[in-house]
Amino acid sequence: MAAAIFVVTLATCNPQESTRLTPTPSIPSPEIRIGLVQGAPRLAVQGDSGLTILDTDGATVAALDPAAAWQVKPDGSGVAAGVGTGWAVSKQVSLTFVPRSPGGLVAVGDRWYHGKVLVIRDRTGVTAINVVAIEEYLPGVVSAEMGRRDSNEANALAAQAIVSRTFAVRNLGKRASDGFDLLASVVDQAYVGVGSEYPLARDAVARTAGQVITWQGVPIDAFFFSTCAGRTAAGTEVFAAADRPYLVSVRDADGNGEAYCRISPRYRWREEWTADQLRGVLRQTLPTAAGTPLDEIATVKGVQVTRRSPSQRVSRVTVALGRTSVDVDGPAVRQVLHPVGEATLRSAIFELFESREDGRLTRLAAEGQGAGHGVGFCQWGAVGRSRAGQDAPTIIGAYFPGTDISRAY
Repeated sequence: MAAAIFVVTLATCNPQESTRLTPTPSIPSPEIRIGLVQGAPRLAVQGDSGLTILDTDGATVAALDPAAAWQVKPDGSGVAAGVGTGWAVSKQVSLTFVPRSPGGLVAVGDRWYHGKVLVIRDRTGVTAINVVAIEEYLPGVVSAEMGRRDSNEANALAAQAIVSRTFAVRNLGKRASDGFDLLASVVDQAYVGVGSEYPLARDAVARTAGQVITWQGVPIDAFFFSTCAGRTAAGTEVFAAADRPYLVSVRDADGNGEAYCRISPRYRWREEWTADQLRGVLRQTLPTAAGTPLDEIATVKGVQVTRRSPSQRVSRVTVALGRTSVDVDGPAVRQVLHPVGEATLRSAIFELFESREDGRLTRLAAEGQGAGHGVGFCQWGAVGRSRAGQDAPTIIGAYFPGTDISRAY
């Protein structure tokens, strides 16, 4: 983002007023491109006010009324679109579906979005991209990331709006090789369009319009996650390249020493594996994470925590196998020890407990706290801080010490 950035003060939210839907100020907002779907064999697109369909050069090639839905499919090296089996538009490098009325919405499948939708050919199918102003994108992000919140939690929504805007501005062009900036998932930021939006979230975006978190005038790397369990992690504990003066481990507890995020449903958790389940998981994960040959994972003798980071997150586990032991370090720990049917262990704050019969491992249990990588902004901690009366600048300053809140546009 090359626009000049200047420091402003974010007005403190009055929770009693935040239930009103405040119009977004008339300021220029940059567009962002969000990858909605990749590799789809076919997509259905429609608009609530009808759609104008543009080719790669911006020329109109067709128009749809509100009741019509068009299918889009790969067509050689391009895309084709039409109704049913009739392809009215074919062999286009790209197609853009634009609402015919100002403020109209466009749907891809059963999800509706602000802005317009660009469809391009990719390696295995078609990619749908939501081209939308950042300020129209953010209410869907804040709603999806934070869920439904009450008026006494409105300052947490305002803080998330600033964090998510910072993430968007900082990462414009991140996935340019795929034709867009960010994915519409937790890989970047959760986003399901207008279906998740609600007034408090829209108000949080409107009240903080254009505001981002900066360090020495530059938008920061705005990491965020669910639940820190009372202490965040320094950036380099999790991401080798995240050596930033504002990504430090901070204690996240109130005056009574209780974690602000203790209200999170993910604050405490337990996972268990039978010996067979553990062996099955490790046979999936150790070859990739540690280069361990499959034939060495026929027997699992035990798993132990052998190193912790300064914030007391597990930074190494040692897996004892039939003929050897394997060390797994850093973020890979959560992927290697994932629960059955899930992609990753909830957090790296855990203890391991082994059950044995006749000396053989029969069960492994992990008892832990928190959710997510632990770096930066703790979402449930922000909710707890908002309930305690803290405003958005105070919440943000707690998680990104030494930063400013500034206007990017």
